[in-house]
Amino acid sequence: MQTQPRAVAPYFPPLETVTRDFIPTDHAAYYVGRKPQTLRGWACGAVKSPIRPRRINGRLAWPVADIRELLGVTADA
Repeated sequence: MQTQPRAVAPYFPPLETVTRDFIPTDHAAYYVGRKPQTLRGWACGAVKSPIRPRRINGRLAWPVADIRELLGVTADA
């Protein structure tokens, strides 16, 4: 009997250590504790959004500074 391989959970570094200015939707959803589809709803204005993304090369990019502010997290220096 052959077993199915286990799915490996993605690794997200602590928000304090993220050095990029923008992160993709799945990363932002992990940090704010929502599903990616919820953030996509925020982006299209279907729901009142606490943060607004930018479009970079046609994809949503969420500002790390805004996520930190929303969550009350400070960046490591």
